[in-house]
Amino acid sequence: MRAIKGASARAINQRLRLHAAVWQEESFDHVLRSSENLDAKIDYILQNPVRVGLARDWQMYPWVWRRPQANPCVPPESRPA
Repeated sequence: MRAIKGASARAINQRLRLHAAVWQEESFDHVLRSSENLDAKIDYILQNPVRVGLARDWQMYPWVWRRPQANPCVPPESRPA
């Protein structure tokens, strides 16, 4: 995490011509035991820009990362069309 945070913070600061903290110091991991729990965590993350006023809806936030994708664990002939 330190390498990811360091590289991304450096890139953000260079691009914005800033010298500011981008990330919090600590990170916490959490084992997700169900898809329901995963969905709740994903929703929490997607709502972050809405909570701080960067977008009215998470889908309007230009840097949203969630896109519909086919499940890579399902064989192609079994996937719904």
